[in-house]
Amino acid sequence: MVTFSQEMAFFLFSVIGLGLAVAAQEDIKVECGPDSVTLRWRALRAQIDPSLLLLGDCSPNSMSSGEAMFQVELGDCNFKRMVTGDTLMYMNELTFTSAPKPHVKTFSYPVVCAYERPADWEPPMFEPVLFHTFGRGDLVFQMELKKDDLSGPHLSREYPLGSFIHISAAVEQKVHQPLALFLEECVATTTPELGSEGLVHPIITNNGCLVDSKTSNSKFQPRQETSELSLFLQAFKFAIGEEVYIHCKLLAWDPTAIDTSKKACHYVKGHGWELLDDPYHSTVCDCCDFSCKSRTKRGIETGMLQMQNAVLGPLIITNNSPS
Repeated sequence: MVTFSQEMAFFLFSVIGLGLAVAAQEDIKVECGPDSVTLRWRALRAQIDPSLLLLGDCSPNSMSSGEAMFQVELGDCNFKRMVTGDTLMYMNELTFTSAPKPHVKTFSYPVVCAYERPADWEPPMFEPVLFHTFGRGDLVFQMELKKDDLSGPHLSREYPLGSFIHISAAVEQKVHQPLALFLEECVATTTPELGSEGLVHPIITNNGCLVDSKTSNSKFQPRQETSELSLFLQAFKFAIGEEVYIHCKLLAWDPTAIDTSKKACHYVKGHGWELLDDPYHSTVCDCCDFSCKSRTKRGIETGMLQMQNAVLGPLIITNNSPS
């Protein structure tokens, strides 16, 4: 059963809950607010321990005999967000995991809140995320779209076909040992969430190979600092006139340990693949046309941190000629 308060009716478009396996709809009530979700669960079977329930990666806020309640923000508990047309959807999953096998889901219950998309709503640009590094100092990752002269954030979301999309990424090191920043993978999609249905255009693959540079004038720019990386991405013929999102994996690593699995390579016409940080060692990039196999990655104690699915957008590539 799914309910929502009357005062929220003007804002709420729909709420969807689908029960699977032993989860029955009459045992679960979901209330979606403007920016939060309340989920109440009652067990039909006495042997189910409510403390083993999870909503995304969140445990219940309160429990009693055979009952559990979650009161969470839509920005917490690993809720996924997706925009489809005029609908803004937040998706998660209620799961029960048996104690003897903690990685095996006994049942799952999808929970979806769908809202009318506000006319002025746009997904936020990627916000810095704080990573804890076990006493070696905190790291803050940033990624943004820059103006043509790189003097500040790009104010328009439209890019004429053939113009350049200037992407700037950085890791703020604070008291951490020196690190180099790499874009391990980047793709353009027509959805703000990876894995959603939609078109996909590869930009960077093979652990740092700018494959888009083979068919365009896209290229990495010389570094000002090892902890910064700039990419001039030529606007490509992909989803013309539609909203486009750029998803990237950012990787911070020891700057002296560049290899086939940690690099920044772009293709130079008439020359071949070139390593941004040291063109004399561009053989590291030879695998870009084949498969760059990652070595076993060392732990955080040696300075590696990885953040996945950083996203920029939405931006729109238009069919106009760049001025």
